[in-house]
Amino acid sequence: MTLIKSISGIRGTIGGRVNEGLTPIDAVKFAAAYGTWLQNRNNAKKLSVVVGKDARISGPIISDLVVSTLRSLGISVTDLGLSTTPTVEVAVAMEKAHGGIILTASHNPKQWNALKLLNERGEFISAADGAEVLRIAEAEDFTFAEVDDLGKYTVDNTYLEKHIDAVLKLDGVDVEAIKAANFKIVVDAVNSTGGIFVPALLKKLGVSNITELYCEPTGHFPHNPEPLPEHLTDLSNAILENKADLGITVDPDVDRLAFVCEDGSMFGEEYTLVAVADYVLRNTPGATVSNLSSTRALRDVTEQSGNEYFASAVGEVNVVEKMKAVNAVIGGEGNGGVILPALHYGRDALVGIALFLSHLAKEKKSISALRDSYPKYTISKNKIQLTPEINVDEILSNMAEKYGDKEVDTTDGVKIYFDKEWVHLRKSNTEPIIRIYSESSNTDMANKLAERIMDDIMALN
Repeated sequence: MTLIKSISGIRGTIGGRVNEGLTPIDAVKFAAAYGTWLQNRNNAKKLSVVVGKDARISGPIISDLVVSTLRSLGISVTDLGLSTTPTVEVAVAMEKAHGGIILTASHNPKQWNALKLLNERGEFISAADGAEVLRIAEAEDFTFAEVDDLGKYTVDNTYLEKHIDAVLKLDGVDVEAIKAANFKIVVDAVNSTGGIFVPALLKKLGVSNITELYCEPTGHFPHNPEPLPEHLTDLSNAILENKADLGITVDPDVDRLAFVCEDGSMFGEEYTLVAVADYVLRNTPGATVSNLSSTRALRDVTEQSGNEYFASAVGEVNVVEKMKAVNAVIGGEGNGGVILPALHYGRDALVGIALFLSHLAKEKKSISALRDSYPKYTISKNKIQLTPEINVDEILSNMAEKYGDKEVDTTDGVKIYFDKEWVHLRKSNTEPIIRIYSESSNTDMANKLAERIMDDIMALN
């Protein structure tokens, strides 16, 4: 059993003993801490919270616990039922709620679930706020409401349509162009809520030829739900069998987006944001942002269009913070996360799909040809196991000093730029390892760069 408490929420495996897994006691305790934090933040006035869940098997149980806990604090709940992370984010703002909770463990397997916490803007809470929620939970510093002051409960099934309608109204979403392109598309939604939302969006975009693969929201994931190439063989095969123009896949809570080409090859999850940003910049010039572990291709595309690129620390909260600071028109992460401030500051696969298909339709070329039009980079992901005697901060400092003649960024670990190659070293927050991401023009060169850096690190010990 595993239970991970962090500033971004609580996640764990279902079952086991209290404080060792995501048990009912842990779900109640953390929901109560979050509700209490909201009350403190708002001086305990009448509060409302939006709650939604992905299709995980444990979803109904965790949802009942969380909703009942919030109501027991005197907080009213608007329950979206089966939903997506970006939909809940949109709903918090539209409802003018004081916060939101998404019950999802994102790309983790079915035995996991989590509470992802939002503020009144529908954005993930900050590190400082997350630390305060953890403090309240640890102290069990909550007071529940008396019987006449219990929170109200409302079910709202309108946000599928509201979210999609908001996407359709975005500048650059061209329904007529998509309809004229007559795309044949296969969707793999890993039997979660993407199976409800993605086909519904495609139909509103004028796509009539849709093959639905694993679109029943049962929570029984047919393969590892992280949208990586090794997990998408069924989608690749279905594209070839159906002679489709492309495939679309999302993770269980629909904030990560990946495409598969007409020949069954991967468009590349790193390139989801690159392609969408390329299209957005043609219509709305401005800055772009991605995290330090994302592909350089976004920087290249941004600078080629005469705009400025910025890098942030890893983590959606950090990306959003940097986007606001530089007034970026688009940003996100290399894991297929597209953030468009014109709608909201959160990764949103529905936004990504609508803009990507508009781009592809107007380019009038195959998706593989579109992919080949972008700078070609490959990221190699490695790690070094840590032992207690290893001083990670000292290693990172020494590496920054060793390569002091290069461009070095110490915003989040150490990132070293070698012309158009780079290496990013970070200490993991969840495992005793140093993550080593490297990028070059092909896999062999990326691997060799990583090996060179790892040799340097070992030589320091």
